Amino acid sequence: MNIAIIGAGAGIGLQSVTQALKKGHTVTALSTNTNQIPNHPNLIKINGSATSPVDLKNAIKVSDAVLITVGTKNKKATTLFSDIASTLLQVTQDLNFSSPVLVITGFGAGESKRYLSFFMKTVISLFLKDQYINKTKMEEIITNSALKWEIIRPGMLTNHDANLAYKAISGLKKGIKVGKISRADVADYLINEAENPKRLYQYVALTN
Repeated sequence: MNIAIIGAGAGIGLQSVTQALKKGHTVTALSTNTNQIPNHPNLIKINGSATSPVDLKNAIKVSDAVLITVGTKNKKATTLFSDIASTLLQVTQDLNFSSPVLVITGFGAGESKRYLSFFMKTVISLFLKDQYINKTKMEEIITNSALKWEIIRPGMLTNHDANLAYKAISGLKKGIKVGKISRADVADYLINEAENPKRLYQYVALTN
């Protein structure tokens, strides 16, 4: 299958590119910097922006699944995530797009904020507050659209190797515990879900 990975230059996106190619898929990788993505016969690299309708349309137009894995190191107020969501809606409407769109936000976005541990609530409040406010807006834009969506909310990300023992939790309930998870394990979930979507129209928390 052809998998479009948006935000493919680092982190979860780069892990997803590597894993998808290993499994024999064709990958279209969109990133503002594709230099870190190794060349591969089944890889198409697009150096561009997820907020550009032209770049995003070129990335997803022939895809069987889209993975939105964009992150930012910017701790200041940002509209990046909601801008991507708005651009995605514009492009998918133009394309009459019907393939699944799997979107990474984070545990702490939307209603999951109420279920954070005291530690993570403090970390997000001190360092990532503006990011998570905008990730929540991104979720709202996408889930109120006609897209075939899935929202994936990983816990605290690590660079450990995949151990494939992670949990995918649908729904929020008192006592839910969402801790660390490696970017490699998040990528494993994304590729498996792209191949065989089981949790469309759900919010899924990922944790070890």
